[in-house]
Amino acid sequence: MARDSQAALVALNRFGFGARGGASGDLINAGSDPRGFVKAELARPNGVLLEAPGLQSTPQLAEAVFAYQDQVKQAREAAAKAGTPTEAPAAQAPADPKPAPRRNLSLNAAMTEIAGQMAETKPADNAPKPDAMQPGAAAPQAAKPAPQPLNVIQKTYRAEALARLQRATLVDCGFTERLVVFWSNHFCISATKGELARMWAGAFEREAIRPHVLGRFADMLKAVEQHPAMLFFLDNQQSLGPDSRAGQNRKRGLNENLAREIMELHTLGVGGGYTQEDVTSLARIITGWTFAGRQGRLGAPGAFVFNVNAHQPGPQVLLGRTYEATGVAQGEAALADIARHPSTANFIATKLVRHFVADDPPPALVARLREVFVKTDGDLRALATALVDSDEAWRAPLTKMRSPYDFLVASGRLLARVPEDPGAYLNSLNLLGQPLWSPAGPNGFPDTGAAWAAPEGLKLRLDIASQMGARLGNNIDPLDLLEFAAADAASTETRRTIERAESRQQALALLLMSPEMQRR
Repeated sequence: MARDSQAALVALNRFGFGARGGASGDLINAGSDPRGFVKAELARPNGVLLEAPGLQSTPQLAEAVFAYQDQVKQAREAAAKAGTPTEAPAAQAPADPKPAPRRNLSLNAAMTEIAGQMAETKPADNAPKPDAMQPGAAAPQAAKPAPQPLNVIQKTYRAEALARLQRATLVDCGFTERLVVFWSNHFCISATKGELARMWAGAFEREAIRPHVLGRFADMLKAVEQHPAMLFFLDNQQSLGPDSRAGQNRKRGLNENLAREIMELHTLGVGGGYTQEDVTSLARIITGWTFAGRQGRLGAPGAFVFNVNAHQPGPQVLLGRTYEATGVAQGEAALADIARHPSTANFIATKLVRHFVADDPPPALVARLREVFVKTDGDLRALATALVDSDEAWRAPLTKMRSPYDFLVASGRLLARVPEDPGAYLNSLNLLGQPLWSPAGPNGFPDTGAAWAAPEGLKLRLDIASQMGARLGNNIDPLDLLEFAAADAASTETRRTIERAESRQQALALLLMSPEMQRR
């Protein structure tokens, strides 16, 4: 049984988001057929797609944000004419696209600030209720100020976040959701770029990533690079061919941001065989790749369009191959060839193994996945299957540190808490240094243990675990949860530590900070 439990632990933690509390079948199902348990999600048609009430397409979201910005502008103009302050009404104040700056808090103050963030807002039926909820309790001295209504940008961002978090909490294993997180970070944008980026962050993942997670890499690459969120994030809408009609009229030229990141971060990788001349050539090839603006002159606002007036005319040479002047097809042909380049196969295989198996990817496994990538023309389902079928993925110890997102989702699953509001998770992710869809740069969040094992970060995780223990410890048996999480694969040290805790609340916090919960 110990061997089965260890294999189940690998299946649930290396490939998924951990066991779910209350779902006693997780470890049994995973242990009886570990590889089959993980691969089951790969066989479900459309299982990666995410649809939820209220989630809209990128053009619909563009129209909403343009309309909102017009309303704010009109409100300010009206206020200026009336001689009143020019700020937008509080209910319509634009969302700050950047996370609030961290205050210099002591650990105790930080614990107070995040109290209850990961627990449900409603107390359990048998939990003690606050004094204000008891019959005959004295009325509060002063009513709390009503929270300000959210504007459309905040509402959209939170709705997208909630849909993603709920899916990750409810899935059986979570392998395909982990693949979504991997590819979304590989092809990252940042919601801090501005209102459009914040509005589009979730839609970008739903539209450009999810449909292709089990498809072909070349198709995902095309969908990503033509998505308005990526074009906006890397400024390609500002890039003009120097000899194009728009470039000659506006005396503005190329912006190489998108072309450089396509080659350096999305496909070939550093040292992948390209030169600065290739970057410039690709930048010329994808001039005119943009999205329609609020006036809709080129198409529906927020939709991908090809602006021929901004496109650099003529053939271009890229990586030794000539691409004729065929408009938007010129760039699509270039991307298709880059997707099949041997350096791309090696770069993707290495990153995938590093994410799922070890910070130092086993060379033999990387070589095997590289070969699968090449032979299947970038079939990502085949690549994921080969990863699960590899012995290295099951033999390697669970030593990778969970990212803040993985930790919070795994904790929610174990505690059987399906989020009804994303605020607790979003605040905790900001505190732990991994704000949702908002990496500091186009290279995404780091994917090694050292990045998340800094003492300050671990102390903040402990603070969050302590608050969860304080809120839920009275109603949960931590030893029972340990059985859900690891069964007899749990270490003797972890079991003894939980047994010796001074209270259930402390025991729960120690469980959440145990290697079985922090490592994957």
